[in-house]
Amino acid sequence: MQSSPERVLAGILDAAENAPPVDAVEAVTRELAAALNARTVSFLIADLSGRALVRLANLPADGAGGQRREGDEVATVMPFDGGPAEQALRTQTVQTLAQPDGWTVLAPVTDRGEVIGLLEMTLPDEPAPGVLPEIARTAHALAFVVIANRRHTDLFEWGQRTTPFTLSAEIQRRLLPGSYTCEASAFTLSGWLEPAASIAGDTFDYSLARDTLYFSVTDAMGHGVASALTATLGVGSLRNTRRRGATLTEQADAANAALAENAVVPGGYVTAVLGRLDLRTGECSLLNAGHVPPLLVRDGDTRQLPLPGNFPLGMFPEAGFHGAEITLRAGDRLVLFTDGMRERRAASLNLPARLREMTALHPREAARALADAVLEIAGPDLDDDATLLIVDWHSGHSAQRSTSAGADQARTSAPLPH
Repeated sequence: MQSSPERVLAGILDAAENAPPVDAVEAVTRELAAALNARTVSFLIADLSGRALVRLANLPADGAGGQRREGDEVATVMPFDGGPAEQALRTQTVQTLAQPDGWTVLAPVTDRGEVIGLLEMTLPDEPAPGVLPEIARTAHALAFVVIANRRHTDLFEWGQRTTPFTLSAEIQRRLLPGSYTCEASAFTLSGWLEPAASIAGDTFDYSLARDTLYFSVTDAMGHGVASALTATLGVGSLRNTRRRGATLTEQADAANAALAENAVVPGGYVTAVLGRLDLRTGECSLLNAGHVPPLLVRDGDTRQLPLPGNFPLGMFPEAGFHGAEITLRAGDRLVLFTDGMRERRAASLNLPARLREMTALHPREAARALADAVLEIAGPDLDDDATLLIVDWHSGHSAQRSTSAGADQARTSAPLPH
């Protein structure tokens, strides 16, 4: 590094803050190029499909093909192919590649296990071993620049969308959490939604309190905008009562009443599994409202959790709701999903068997692999949304995390085979 890490970080923050939000990342990469004596430095954002990176640029039209454009904004999609870029993100490690005229360095841009993108730079000389950890930390700092600035512009979101969104997809997207993945000392979770050709109202959600993790998977009846609006009402009610400290039963009661009274489509309802995990003890409360039962992967075995039956939210205004308790053990994996994972064309997918094969994968990689499996069998266009939420329980809530550049290296997935 040509400058001290402290000066590089200060330069990054100043460059990001002084530039307009749409130029913040480009300003940061210019700062990094100067600090590292790099020939080029660029940021590639993760595509919303989870299967590609996207290079964003501001260039006048030149007639080049293979790109998406909006005015002078250009998005070039780079699908994953098992190569160094995908390996860097999967393993959360910096990759160095010798080139005829220098070296290419690929560093994951990650925050709490959420893959935001990749920092790509070309250097004239092979980086010394001590330089790579600094590059990794710099890439981690870039994650916060992206997170902060994408609140103010649609540029990043536009770049991440490989295919145009329908109105119902736009509504559904707003119902999902800001980050699909979260690592903490006691758990790791990751959610995924593979949308149907006509959006079918699936969502997943989570929120972390001081000693508690709340999570849910929901499925609104129907398709299209009506389904998205029903989902909005259900998720909005669940979040509202959760933020007031309500129990799972109270959340279900309130959502049931809200849907029964206000659903856009008369009789509109939402199936759901709601969860509350005590991070100090592993005690997990679960409530199933007419939904597909969750699965528990424990000691290499997968089993369905028997939960009390309840009607879907909004189906009957006077319905009562009952939950159950389980105690998670360190190493357990809890899997919530919607019926799109088992829709007619995907019925041949042996979900329990696939889960047993994926116990060593980070939840982020496991969720993507399962979504790929559904698409392989039932795709490319699904009849129903396929949604997953995977929660790994590690215990040790009071312990400090052991991370490097935004990821816990003890939890990453192994490299893809060559």
